[in-house]
Formats: sequence, C-alpha cells, structure tokens
Amino acid sequence: MAALHFRGTGLPDEQPVEFWVDGGVISTEPIPGAETVCESGWIVPGLVDAHCHVGIKFGGGGGESIEGLIAQAETERDCGVLLIRDAGSPVDTRFVDDRPDLPRIVRAGQHIAAPKRYIRGLPIDLEDESQLPDEVVRQARAGDGWVKLVGDWIDRSAGDLAPLWSDDILVEAIAAAHREGARVTAHVFAEDALPGLINAGIDCIEHGTGLTDETIEMMVSHGTALVPTLINIATFPEIAESASRFPVYAAHMRDLHSRVKDTIGAAHDAGIPIYAGTDAGGSIVHGRIADEVEELKAVGLTPSEALGAACWDARAWLGHPGVEAGAPADLLVFRNDPRASGDTLAAPDVVVLRGVVVKTR
Repeated sequence: MAALHFRGTGLPDEQPVEFWVDGGVISTEPIPGAETVCESGWIVPGLVDAHCHVGIKFGGGGGESIEGLIAQAETERDCGVLLIRDAGSPVDTRFVDDRPDLPRIVRAGQHIAAPKRYIRGLPIDLEDESQLPDEVVRQARAGDGWVKLVGDWIDRSAGDLAPLWSDDILVEAIAAAHREGARVTAHVFAEDALPGLINAGIDCIEHGTGLTDETIEMMVSHGTALVPTLINIATFPEIAESASRFPVYAAHMRDLHSRVKDTIGAAHDAGIPIYAGTDAGGSIVHGRIADEVEELKAVGLTPSEALGAACWDARAWLGHPGVEAGAPADLLVFRNDPRASGDTLAAPDVVVLRGVVVKTR
C-alpha cells in the first residue's frame, strides 16, 4: 500500500490541513516519497448514513442476496458513505468486514417486533412481549452495540398506528441492552409510543414524526438522539394512498407528513442531537445521503450542521474518529465546498477507504 499525501482545507474547522497516510493510518509526520493525492480542495471524514439497511431487498422486503447487498454497499461507498449504521437487517452481513473495499458497518442486529406488526420478512416476531428482554440481549450480542425495536406500526384491529410494547417491558428490555453495553433505537412514526420509549431510557428515535412539545422536552432531558429519515417521510402520502382500507391510518400518515418540517425543526431548535439517515433499503434506493442532508437544511439545520449530521458529528456519535492523526484514513476530497449544494456533496472527487483511493473522478 503506497503512502499518500494530502493538502487542503479541512471541515468543520475550515483550516488548512496537511497529512500523510501510511498503512491505512493518518499521520502528520511527512513521509518521503508519498504520492500527492491533492494539493487543494475540501477534505472531510467519510460520510455516515445513520439509518441504512444493507441486506434488505429493494421493492419487496426480505433478505437480499450476497451479490445484491455487495452492490448496495458499493453504491453507498461511491457516494462517499464510508460508515453505515445498519438499522436492522434480516441477513448476516459480517463477511463485509473482511472486504477492505466496502464501507464499515455498525449493526443493530435484526428488527424486533410482534406478529403482523411490521414488514413481512424483516423482524424477529415475538409471540409474547415478555420475551422482549431476552431477545434484546440476543440481538445486542449479534450486533455492534445497537438494538432496533419496532416501536409502533399499524394495528389492523384498530385501523391506526399503535405501540407494540407496554411501558414496563420497555424499561426491562432497554435496561437489559444497556447491561450488554448496547444502545437501543426504535422505529416510531406516531405520538403514542414515544413517552414509554423515552422514559424507559431509549438512546435514539428513528423517524420521530409524532414528536410533540412534551416529548421533545423529554428527549432533551434524557439526551435521546433523533434520526428523522426525511426522504423516507416524503413517501408518507404514497403510503396513505395505498392504505384506503384504513382511512384513519391514512389520514394520520398524511397529517404526520404535513407537519414534519415544523416537528423536526422544533426538535432541532430544542437541542436534540440529529443525525442523517436515509432509510435506504426496502423502498428507498441506496446512495441518497446528499438528498437527506439537503432535507435537513430545509427543516432548519445550517449547512455545517446538516453536513456534520452526516459526517463528523455522526462519526463521533458512533465512536469513529474523523480526519486526525492515528485515525484510519477514511476520507473524502471535494474540489468545491460540499456544504454548498447537494450536487457537490453527492459527487466526491476522491474517496479514500482504509488508506486506499477507491474512487476518483
């Protein structure tokens, strides 16, 4: 592996940076004979998709083939996503860890749900909620420090979104995950599941379209993070259109969609940590992190905050370093400032993964 040399402007500090890469690791000590990759440009850590499903078949649910999930990971890599929090997958993606040309994955195991209360073919379905703490432990041990619950979904007997779990069992289950050293997140669209999850000590909420002033205040108090998946929420009207048999549910989904800008904007204004996730997999194609960053800008994040939510801030949240001495060399180079537009962010000029230039344009 040849030594590499980089010079440019680093983000988020906007300061000149110069460093070398040897053996896949960043160094500030000059390395004679290193190949200069860039003399100028904007240098940032590899992007993060904090809600991404490598291994879910697009369009039909269920598990993807090995070839298919490799293609998904390659798509993410080529748009600059070098770290993925896989928020639930029905297939084993551990072999990806042995592929130095594919992004790093932080796994949350498999979704945990109740029968007929989530997308067929994806979750572990528990017949009795008393099984939840034990299953959380199993998924914590199968993952990389995260567990994914389905917090709410349509209850066909009620004709609307409804929580899956009682408050008491959530307290027990989340405590069990924390004893395993794992954090817990949950899919939540509506209002009713949020208080129980937040009070039980959940670490993150996915989507969060049902947040209210009260639950936003609760999240601030508990330090709960939010991954709003805004490009997924944009599909709510289509979901409602396909649910004509459940008019109350359809109307609820349209209402959640109609006020999402105010909802997520209020969460941001209150100081809730927000990270970028596309929900790629299933109904969202891979490779859209730049679109999610643009949507975060639209709900009130500054350009630096929005990029940080998909870059340096998200990496720190997941326990991965940025561009610094001693860190793995997972980084991007842009000719123009990537905060300026989605088109710029979507097309990095150089992608470096594990110290190897894997893409240039």
